[in-house]
Amino acid sequence: MTRFNALELANPGVRKLKPYQAGKPITELERELGISGIVKLASNENPLGLSDKVKAALRDELDDLARYPDANGYYLKTKLADRLRVQASQITLGNGSNDVLEILARTFVGAEHEVIFSQHAFVVYPLVTQAIGATPVAVPAVDYGHDLDAMAAAITERTRMVFIANPNNPTGTFLTAEDLHAFVAKVPEHVIVVLDEAYNEYVPEKLRADSVGWLAEFPNLVVSRTFSKAYGLAGLRAGYAVSSEEIADLLNRIRQPFNMNSLSLAAATAVLDDQDYLQQSVAVNDAGMDQLIAFCEQQKLNYIPSRGNFLTIEFGPKSGEIYEQLLHKGVIVRPVAGYELPNHLRVSIGLPHENDAFIKAMKELL
Repeated sequence: MTRFNALELANPGVRKLKPYQAGKPITELERELGISGIVKLASNENPLGLSDKVKAALRDELDDLARYPDANGYYLKTKLADRLRVQASQITLGNGSNDVLEILARTFVGAEHEVIFSQHAFVVYPLVTQAIGATPVAVPAVDYGHDLDAMAAAITERTRMVFIANPNNPTGTFLTAEDLHAFVAKVPEHVIVVLDEAYNEYVPEKLRADSVGWLAEFPNLVVSRTFSKAYGLAGLRAGYAVSSEEIADLLNRIRQPFNMNSLSLAAATAVLDDQDYLQQSVAVNDAGMDQLIAFCEQQKLNYIPSRGNFLTIEFGPKSGEIYEQLLHKGVIVRPVAGYELPNHLRVSIGLPHENDAFIKAMKELL
């Protein structure tokens, strides 16, 4: 009798995958080391917690949680459409923007296709590509960011999708609206361009691309956004894509009908009306960024200039050791060796006292 081997039964692309490694949770570190008062600066979360309007909306939903959520997300789509000046039929909702990225790949990419993304770009791009069995094409970065000319040159007849994160995670690098527009204009229509704008709200308004406005010009463009960062809903998993109606129709054919639950729909709808919370989130992030940059410059540490809610700092060959030492001091940051940045650590922006805790621990180590 032969022994059951699940690996042999799995799709070829899945066999080579390694599970996504998220930032270490506070509870896990508490269990491992038996310490309290832990500061987590590992997952680019909003340190303000939930907005008061979101808390009220969640309380209002509690009595109806025995019923299925609105599969179409009518109220959230309507509010987003009004805010973005598009049709509700152009919006696809996701269980976080990760879900949207996967839906896009499963809709358009087959094993015979290539998917282009930049070196040091978000790990989900190669993960979904490999899972489908398509060919990943990682274009070498320039100054830790996207080399748009090289990415355009890498497009072939087999290319079906290009992922661009702006700002990029985990490096925080940023592409100008002019450079992005020129790149999308070069891409042939048989290639879907996915512009991942998870950190868009942290970019000063005068620097942001009118990416949603470009949809009328580029039918192969999709813009992906999330409520996990500046809107503070990471634990509720809420994201969306904006595209042409034709693309959205295809995405919604395979999107799971209840991929956003009642709480995430209510929270995302409510937080769109809380502009004070959004402004406070950006202000806290700007101040925290200044705090971390001042520390780096004082300590003569190299860092990658960032437009996100995190700063990636170079610590050299001992970065892994420093990460472990920080854990014992109750500070969680993020190693990025898996992004081909073995000498760096990514530090999320926290509240002033959380940033101070990281700085104090680092000064002791340095």
